[in-house]
Amino acid sequence: MFLSVFEMFKIGIGPSSSHTMGPMVAAARFMDALSQKDVRPARVRVRLLGSLAFTGKGHATDRACILGLAGFSPETYDAVQAEAALADIAAHHVLPETTIAFDPATDLIFDYDTPSNGHANAMEITALNAAGATVLSEVYYSIGGGFVLTAAEFECAQNQDASARSNVPYPFQSSLEMLDMAQKASLSIAQMKRANELTRRTSDDLDAGITQIWSVMNACLTRGLTAEGILPGGLSVKRRARGIFDSLVEQQHSNLAPPHIVNDWISAYAMAVNEENAAGGQVVTAPTNGAAGVIPACIRYWLDHVPEADPVLIPDFLLTAAAIGGLIKHNASISGAECGCQAEVGSASAMAAAGLCAVLGGSPAQVENAAEIALEHHLGMTCDPVAGLVQVPCIERNGLGAIKAVAAASLALHGDGSHLVPLDSAIATLWQTGRDMSHKYKETSLGGLAVNIPNC
Repeated sequence: MFLSVFEMFKIGIGPSSSHTMGPMVAAARFMDALSQKDVRPARVRVRLLGSLAFTGKGHATDRACILGLAGFSPETYDAVQAEAALADIAAHHVLPETTIAFDPATDLIFDYDTPSNGHANAMEITALNAAGATVLSEVYYSIGGGFVLTAAEFECAQNQDASARSNVPYPFQSSLEMLDMAQKASLSIAQMKRANELTRRTSDDLDAGITQIWSVMNACLTRGLTAEGILPGGLSVKRRARGIFDSLVEQQHSNLAPPHIVNDWISAYAMAVNEENAAGGQVVTAPTNGAAGVIPACIRYWLDHVPEADPVLIPDFLLTAAAIGGLIKHNASISGAECGCQAEVGSASAMAAAGLCAVLGGSPAQVENAAEIALEHHLGMTCDPVAGLVQVPCIERNGLGAIKAVAAASLALHGDGSHLVPLDSAIATLWQTGRDMSHKYKETSLGGLAVNIPNC
């Protein structure tokens, strides 16, 4: 099992890695596959199933699918060009630079009745000839964090030998193996992760890529701290990060400010990112869009508020976080539609706690302890977005996830790394709890806060 730091941290767009980025990638993949066939399709249709149907409109899944069919990708997304393409397709019912018919009103179907046979985030794309016969059809699963698999790939992944090793120097597949390898090699988790990454790319490419990840994260956070207004979607949710931040700056030199005000700084940083995500801005999956604010908030907290914080250690933070995220994805899930928000904000908090503990001088055992503390105290958290939007409770939830991460790192650093519950057990519990959780509480907006908010 090897998941690169660039798989755990993907640069893309909001509001959702599984509902926006994944479907866009899937639609683009389908068009690429169609171009390889010696056929001339007359029409393309998209059918959204499971969570993609139930919360797709709130997550802009319909827009993402159309843009993917039109050749857009999350990595190179241009908002102005995207709006022009959407307007052209709506007006002429033809995909750009093709003769393939596509009417969003009839060819993009939200199927609320047909259950998904695989992952909860499912979509079926079909190309038809002039007589209405199918010339190509594919089912895709958006499995969280922008990862996309065809039905065949998903089945293969389910049947893969979980014990199969990747060809890397430190192929740990559990936290127990990770700690054992770190002890035997006398290396940190970040050093082992870096050695693994260098089997896939040069040192310069790795450093440049990590620098870009943090640059995009930080730029998103900074934009969020300066933006104002109402978020799109119809809930009339007001952006709050700037107001909180401005108030904190005014109080910064006051002797009367209580110590716990640092929590407000952390929340403001995280909320700034997720307000940008909710507005459809550029973000980094960390490990998903819905949880994108936790890790950058913890890094900014460390850089801006912790004495002697050194930016040169940011790669160690992100490499450590990616190692923990990889363990969670490999052994459980990072998908809210599959396991609830414990898999998104819970995973992000564990990753952030590990990264922060590492740059504060924690040993591998303390880093593993920090990740376990953070994840343990998100277990059972549901994913119940109001109106299917990544706004309530998602934006504030990132702030609290970041605060928990900081607290977990601090607690771990006060110990020697020994503790009762190993990270592996917390990850296994996340998976078991997610599998037992009612589908109403897994990104369908059919339960929880989504149905208990009064209609005003």
